[in-house]
Amino acid sequence: MKKMLPWLITILLAITLIAIVAVILFNSVFDDKGAKDTTAKAAKDAASVKTVELSADKRVELTSTIDKIQTNLLDQDYIAVLGFAFQLDTKSTKKDFDKIKDIQIKPIIIRTISDMKPEEINGSKGKDKLCAELLNLINAELPGGGKLTKVEITDSIISKL
Repeated sequence: MKKMLPWLITILLAITLIAIVAVILFNSVFDDKGAKDTTAKAAKDAASVKTVELSADKRVELTSTIDKIQTNLLDQDYIAVLGFAFQLDTKSTKKDFDKIKDIQIKPIIIRTISDMKPEEINGSKGKDKLCAELLNLINAELPGGGKLTKVEITDSIISKL
């Protein structure tokens, strides 16, 4: 019996480790794939947000614009000239946004557009995807806990050089 005790302990430890690894793999394989997808996360976040109708004056108060951002696309034969309107949640967030838009926001927009192909920006789905991506990237950079609530493309020209 004394000679079998180390073997029994080894076998029990091996079974326990195999069971732990099996549970971890099971959870990672059968985990909700939609929650890992950024689009699904954005959709879940958007569903939980309550929309508030703003008057025209309030929208103008909370909106900042960046006009004529020009950059090459991923395909160097194409250039994009875009204008954006950014709606923020509060006046103080808009003031902070206006302070950093030339030094932090424009580079984010240029990098994002530079990684896109012309066919990715064309059409409403492409523009919506770009706006959603910019919304997520810019919200991470806003100081003071403010939020960017909406990004709209105001001007759009994509041309072959």
